[in-house]
Amino acid sequence: MEKSKKFPKEVRERAVRMVMEGQSDHPSQWAAIVSIAPKIGCNAQTLRLWVRQAERDAGKRPGLSTDEKARLRELEREVRELKRANEILRKASAYFAQAELDRRPKSW
Repeated sequence: MEKSKKFPKEVRERAVRMVMEGQSDHPSQWAAIVSIAPKIGCNAQTLRLWVRQAERDAGKRPGLSTDEKARLRELEREVRELKRANEILRKASAYFAQAELDRRPKSW
């Protein structure tokens, strides 16, 4: 299986721009994507995903924009870290509470 390529942001933006500008020369957006994808060196489906994301970023299509997706990923990461920290604190609290109960009372 061929290793997937990571296209630079400039190439993705240029490809999307070519599709948007070339739509009028083709019967559909998909036809424009199919004709432009080989010129860029990517799969037509990959280019379609780039175009859809660009449309979401521009507000032309419902869904999360690139910035919103990045913010969501950051918040999800933060929640995972906080849950992990809370679990550690809960276990430490239980450990020290048990240690306090196990301690012999001092006789005066």
